[in-house]
Amino acid sequence: MPNFKGIIPPLVTPLVDEENLDIPGLERLINHVIAGGVHGIFILGTTGESTSLSYKLRHELIKHTCKFVNKRVPVLVGITDTALQESLALAETASKEGASAVVAAPPYYFGLGQPELIEYYEHLAEHLPLPVFLYNMPSHTKINIEPETVHTLSKNPKIIGLKDSSANTAYFNKVAYKMKENENFSLFVGPEEITAEVVLMGASGGVNGGANMFPELYVKLYEAASSGDLETTQELHQQVMEISSKLYTQGKFGSSYLKGLKASLKVLGICNDYMASPLHQFRSKEKEIIAKNLKEITDKSK
Repeated sequence: MPNFKGIIPPLVTPLVDEENLDIPGLERLINHVIAGGVHGIFILGTTGESTSLSYKLRHELIKHTCKFVNKRVPVLVGITDTALQESLALAETASKEGASAVVAAPPYYFGLGQPELIEYYEHLAEHLPLPVFLYNMPSHTKINIEPETVHTLSKNPKIIGLKDSSANTAYFNKVAYKMKENENFSLFVGPEEITAEVVLMGASGGVNGGANMFPELYVKLYEAASSGDLETTQELHQQVMEISSKLYTQGKFGSSYLKGLKASLKVLGICNDYMASPLHQFRSKEKEIIAKNLKEITDKSK
């Protein structure tokens, strides 16, 4: 089984409208992040608006992404769904098109207990054609994959890692402690604001949305933190925090991060900023603020 490390951007899904991908934008985005040195690409996660996309679009995205990546880096594919067969169908497409692994959050309708969660993932893994990452996203699924559950599931050779987007460093450290004897089990964190901290403590890397825009910055942050270069890590972490504070905070909703990210990619000329329903892209007022803040950030990096 592959051992994943580094920065793996959770790719946004460039859209023209509800039914069509922004294909040129997708290709530009993929080439942009790979040129920035990322260690892989993750599609159909939260940042990719996966649950808002039709199954037709999800399968199309897998095919186009794998084609554009062309084996340059590993591709991880989100297969989270409330229906097992839909998850397996996405995994089959991912395997056929050359993806390296799949990623699955708990089904998000029934509030599964931990024993039920173990049963679910064991059953899912048994039928998957690819290895799978657990995806802890309690704010969206209302289920927390407890550290002991992660440890239990890690004994299955097809369950190879965890992507934790809880933003709970106490939880993450408990999982890392439980998994200290299993160096082949990858531990990734989602929120970029804590990536430096957890990588310094031995985490495998970050699945960071900001790497859609500034992949090289996040790769350098990972390299500095993983090598124990505290001075460089602190300097780069401050840049990440500036991105977070200036681009992800317009509006007062949970969607502000994603709207800010897509608006920024539009300003950068990389891809369209259309968002799948129920979300909507920023209006002109917010976009003007994003463009101004983005210019300040890019001017400082020159």
